[in-house]
Amino acid sequence: MKKMPIAALMLIVGLFLAGCVIITIPGGVQPPVEKVIGGKGADKVLVMDISGLISGASHHNVLGVETEPNLAARIKEELDLAAEDSHVKAIVLKINSPGGAVTTCDIINHELKNFKKEKGIVIVADLMDVAASGGYYIAVASDAIVASPTTVTGSIGVIAYGISAAGLMEKIGITNQTIKSGPEKDIGSPLKTMSAEDKKILQSVIDNLYDRFLDVVMAGRPGAFTREELKKIADGRIYTADQALKLKLIDRIGYMEDAVSLAKEKAGIKEARIVAYSRPGSYKNNIYSGLFTKTPETVNLINIDADMFSRKLGLDFMYLWMPWN
Repeated sequence: MKKMPIAALMLIVGLFLAGCVIITIPGGVQPPVEKVIGGKGADKVLVMDISGLISGASHHNVLGVETEPNLAARIKEELDLAAEDSHVKAIVLKINSPGGAVTTCDIINHELKNFKKEKGIVIVADLMDVAASGGYYIAVASDAIVASPTTVTGSIGVIAYGISAAGLMEKIGITNQTIKSGPEKDIGSPLKTMSAEDKKILQSVIDNLYDRFLDVVMAGRPGAFTREELKKIADGRIYTADQALKLKLIDRIGYMEDAVSLAKEKAGIKEARIVAYSRPGSYKNNIYSGLFTKTPETVNLINIDADMFSRKLGLDFMYLWMPWN
């Protein structure tokens, strides 16, 4: 057997290390299609799913290839499909999330409220295991909130995660050589110890985003409490479903079928097909099913994503229950 030339072998290894080896797989990410998962009748109740950490990032498989659009894009896509279907009379928003990125949570809340305003379609939020912080922020865009008996919710507040490696750098002889245009340009950098002025500036941002959270809850739960009453319970703590009901953070305790029944009641319909949007090839046969996307057309066999490291540096402002970080 003839040996491969050293130059050719080195070229192949180089291509692998550079992340340039690509194979093509038939199929790819397709537009979502409707799947009937229960019920009967001409009218429809659409079940939409918000699960996991809420972020503006797209979903990728282990090879680093995008498998599904970012959450805000998917929610907007599904709302647009529902808006075009005159048979959709109500939406049940299934939420199982500790929250996440401030802006993504706010965009989804905004899109849901706009959809209700423009189409007049009822939205009922159904809280699963956890619907905390940003998960609750999204839930208050609905007309009613149903929580499972074992749901954990609340955690109303804002947090910015950050670390300082300045002490470690000093011990191992690494010097911070950041060049900046102003004293606060590198605020929140893990390469330096946070100053009192840094903390003051960042706290002002946190306070502003917290006020925004309170505004959204007040608008979504009109008449439930005064702003001062809300501030007393919005100190970041979590609540059980029973506690949340007593505090008027939710409307009732029940299961998925109870949320569907409430959605039909508010929409003024007696029977309806329960539907969901999923991508071709995914498995969704009942109201508890998750989404599983097909493998995209192109796969990068060696995906070295240097950007994933930089995304972990600095500060992120989050509507997030901290233990999930």
